[in-house]
Amino acid sequence: MTEERPSARIILYCGICTFPPEYCEFGGTLQKCKDWLKDEHPDLYDKLYSEDVLTKATEGLSLEKQAKVEREIQKLQAKEANKAEKELKKMLSSKVVVKRVERSKRKHVIAVSGVEVFGIDPKKLAKTFASKFATGASVTKNVEGKDEIVIQGDVGDEVEEYVTALLEEKGLDGVKVERIEDKPKKKSQA
Repeated sequence: MTEERPSARIILYCGICTFPPEYCEFGGTLQKCKDWLKDEHPDLYDKLYSEDVLTKATEGLSLEKQAKVEREIQKLQAKEANKAEKELKKMLSSKVVVKRVERSKRKHVIAVSGVEVFGIDPKKLAKTFASKFATGASVTKNVEGKDEIVIQGDVGDEVEEYVTALLEEKGLDGVKVERIEDKPKKKSQA
């Protein structure tokens, strides 16, 4: 008696919403998902969205219910599109600040803030800076309560170049990387 081993099931995930194609309608980007599926997997698109399948699925619904379902889907798609547009505007209006802070005499640190808005993990970036520049780097909270990467040493130019390249790699070319010099106030001699 031979034992049959269960075979692994291969599941396809949507390239847009990352749900299986059968569940794309719950992601809010249904039209984009349909376009992707039509281009990448036309056989599955026909299986899920052909005229025969859609009429068979909706023949039990009354015309009023069909119209209501279509309106709800359109509302959801519009809401998701607005949300994505707002996030993009927020990203493009944000900026990354690279601040050079003088500690004592010729000692400097570089403070980088504003990277978390763009989906970059500050802790991973601090680790990358530490290994790339062979120096100490840590993540702290700044005055505003946001994460700030503090890098020891005067490596402001290199940090600015690296952050700019990283943002361009993510497709965010229009993001401003601002450079600030922060000098401590000298004590008055009394």
